[in-house]
Amino acid sequence: MATAEVLAPLDQPDDEPSGPRRGKLSPLARYLLTRLALLIPMVWVLVTMVFLLMRVIGDPIQAALGGRLTADQIAERKADAGLDRPILVQYWEYLTGLFRGDFGTTLTDNRKVSDILVQNGAATLELAFWSIIVAFVVGVPLGRLAARYRDRWPDVLLRLFSILVYAAPVFFVGLLLKLAFAPFGWPSSGRASISNELILQDVHPKTNIMIIDAILWGDPAIIGDVLKHALLPALALGLLTGGVFLRLVRVNLLQTLRMDYVTAARARGISERRVMNKHAFRNALVPVVTVMGLQIALLLGGAILTETTFEWKGLGYQLSEYLIKRDFLAVQGIVTLIALIVGAVSFFIDVIVAFVDPRVRF
Repeated sequence: MATAEVLAPLDQPDDEPSGPRRGKLSPLARYLLTRLALLIPMVWVLVTMVFLLMRVIGDPIQAALGGRLTADQIAERKADAGLDRPILVQYWEYLTGLFRGDFGTTLTDNRKVSDILVQNGAATLELAFWSIIVAFVVGVPLGRLAARYRDRWPDVLLRLFSILVYAAPVFFVGLLLKLAFAPFGWPSSGRASISNELILQDVHPKTNIMIIDAILWGDPAIIGDVLKHALLPALALGLLTGGVFLRLVRVNLLQTLRMDYVTAARARGISERRVMNKHAFRNALVPVVTVMGLQIALLLGGAILTETTFEWKGLGYQLSEYLIKRDFLAVQGIVTLIALIVGAVSFFIDVIVAFVDPRVRF
């Protein structure tokens, strides 16, 4: 009887499909939805911390305009900015303003922070793009070379190089580059020559990304001028991340070359070049993509010093200007946007890693 009861369910036809059940989410979809759900509290914590830190330092109106305005004028400015209201009311208005894309208005020059983000954020985006290209061009091939010649003199030199570029302060590298290239007449400040910047003011549609505006204008001389101005800032910032990529690629490639499937490929007589390119290198890049998301935050932090060194008028340059002026409402808006960018990039990297490496979906 007991045997029959046990066997009975096995004799019944199985109505459930053998593959993923209908109506059930795939592991990839569950993973992406989970990451998206985690992104919301992470962003909330970030923007809340920015708000609280900006309030802890004191009265932003008094800090920015104290000594230059009378007490009545400062009180009027506080009322206009809503800083005379209870802290919870200010926090609610701050959050609802972010949902509407309103990051506030600066105290010192009465500009909308959203306008600053559009104009200067494009410059920072352009610098980050060139820097990431430099980091990949320097870090990935040199990392492969170091792994190929492990513990030989190319490996030793490249490891020393990676430590130097990673440990050296980005502003120090920037100053060295300026000193090295300035005698040859290489541009070391700004995003383009002043005459070309004036010309590009008339381009339509204007993107505020200098290289795209130059391409839209269609003058090869202006395109070359913009690229020359971008070289030194991109090198200074890109080498910082390139040193990290170099060490990551080297370490992960060496670990991958010890895996059983690589040994099996070699045993089948596959050439070392094909083993490296087809079997080991792609898998070694997975951790690099993961760390790349973390490097974006480091890159944005380095952009502040790089933009100041090269007078590259991006978010970092503008942030340092407002810090000097003690305009903390402008600082709050810019820092909030940087926090949002870091959160969005983190999610984007998670999506890329999920497609590259199926193991992270479970």
